[in-house]
Amino acid sequence: MTTMIERIWIVVAGVMVIVAAAFLWRNNVSAAFVTATLGAVAWFLSYRAQIRAKFGTTEVESSEAEIHEDSDEK
Repeated sequence: MTTMIERIWIVVAGVMVIVAAAFLWRNNVSAAFVTATLGAVAWFLSYRAQIRAKFGTTEVESSEAEIHEDSDEK
């Protein structure tokens, strides 16, 4: 079960790889490298979205609640 954000990042990563291949084909190595790097970043963001969906944000919310409780005690 994939979330919409994860799917968007996967599509962006795929498009970036295709664009990087086109830049490489046209012998524009610098642009191909930058575009491929952005594609890799998009893939990692999709992986991050998948991990967040799997484990949820309850850990983040509970740690934020503890921080607010600590600041209220002072």
